[in-house]
Amino acid sequence: MTMIATLEKDITPEGREYDTVREVIEILTEDYREQPTLEDIARRIGQPPTQLQKVFTRWAGLSPKAFLQAVTLDHAKRLLGREGLPLLETALELGLSGPGRLHDLFVTHEAMSPGEWKAKGAGLVIRYGFHRSPFGETLVMITDRGLAGLAFADGDQDACFRDMAERWPAAGFVRDEQATQPYIARVFDPACWNRDQPLRVVLIGSDFQVRVWQSLLKIPLGRAVTYSDIAADIGQPAASRAVGAAVGRNPISFVVPCHRALGKNGALTGYHWGLTRKRAMLGWEAAQLG
Repeated sequence: MTMIATLEKDITPEGREYDTVREVIEILTEDYREQPTLEDIARRIGQPPTQLQKVFTRWAGLSPKAFLQAVTLDHAKRLLGREGLPLLETALELGLSGPGRLHDLFVTHEAMSPGEWKAKGAGLVIRYGFHRSPFGETLVMITDRGLAGLAFADGDQDACFRDMAERWPAAGFVRDEQATQPYIARVFDPACWNRDQPLRVVLIGSDFQVRVWQSLLKIPLGRAVTYSDIAADIGQPAASRAVGAAVGRNPISFVVPCHRALGKNGALTGYHWGLTRKRAMLGWEAAQLG
């Protein structure tokens, strides 16, 4: 018994649980027609079935078997298209997550002036650091006004930093993990989501982009909307394609919840940091409902 417990701890070390969940979601999503069993999945990723069951259930709020049933019954576009429900409402209708307390990430935000945005960050100092998070290695960027960027590195810190820094090429950047560390807990720990002490977010983008990101901030935990819904919300119902582009340029992943934006008829669409991560975020949020 002691040997098994030690083995399981070694196979799934701290910080690797996201990788496990990501691999399971990929298998269940891509190979659902084969109806793989828990043992099949465990063998493919090299983990004990009991440990795999525990890790996946804690993250996704349901077991691998239940997730597979959802993929099979739902298979996203058909069920969503017929019923006209958002993705997570459909999951709840199927009984995949019980009702419970509703948590959300309360934020207060401000937008930089058009002049500041056009200056591409000139005169702005952005501090940044890399930290572990539930969804992999995470880049956090802050200004003296608050959180300005959150992205995922996927093992390549340089590429991740360049992708974000090129948005504000005239800004000054200072690596400072001590300054950015407090934001990780505020963002990813539901116990720190407090309406009375909201997280301050700074939106740096064009007027159109900022209006799209402000619309995203209105989407509550456990809900999803389409690009058309967002276009209507900002008063430009014919701009769904431009809305999609602005969603893709959102620099503050998860906090500004672009993962809750879906394509036509509720279909999952491209996500700057990968569809698998988008699915993982939606599953993680569904688990918070319970």
